Amino acid sequence: MRTLSRFGALSAVAAAALLCAPVAAHATAPGDNGTVKIHDAKTGDELRRNEPHVCTFYLDAFGFDGVQQVDWHIEAWAPTAHTKGETVKTGALTLDAEGHGRTENLSLPDGHYKLFWNFDGEKGSAKHKVFWTDCGTSQGGGSTPAPSASAPSPSAQGSEAPAPSASASASPSAQGGGSGDLAETGNGAPVGLLAGLAAALVAGGGYLVARRRRA
Repeated sequence: MRTLSRFGALSAVAAAALLCAPVAAHATAPGDNGTVKIHDAKTGDELRRNEPHVCTFYLDAFGFDGVQQVDWHIEAWAPTAHTKGETVKTGALTLDAEGHGRTENLSLPDGHYKLFWNFDGEKGSAKHKVFWTDCGTSQGGGSTPAPSASAPSPSAQGSEAPAPSASASASPSAQGGGSGDLAETGNGAPVGLLAGLAAALVAGGGYLVARRRRA
């Protein structure tokens, strides 16, 4: 009975050791744990937030294995990349004992990019982040500025012919340049016609006077 009890105890200890061994090995072996963030240059490296819109920036790693070696590169990315997959910046980094580390400040022309973060012991694909840089230095595509208010229009510069003056627009008859028969009085009646009527009246009156004298 004592032998069986000892055997049972030894078996339990061995089983416990076998169960704990993989856990311990997994805890000490390098793995895919950890994350990397894009940070604005003004953001503190202790903050675990990602900032996908930056100007000057750096790469900040958290929760990796201690003293882990990292290789990273950044590629130009659609829609702003002229050539997709073109590597525009590379670097290497050794993390501290707590699996944390950051790069120096970096800068890129305004555009869209993708970070690829490779490290020792990774068992999957590289960790990655997409982000935009925008420092307000993009050129081209701007709209044409509107003309200034002080610039005179073509009509204001006298390019159009001036309207005829009132004196120039008068008819020749009003200016006295026509014949006497067409000249008008102030009420619009032809001067020649009035003169003719006056002469006829004078002649008629003389005729009546002469007949009375004869009679």
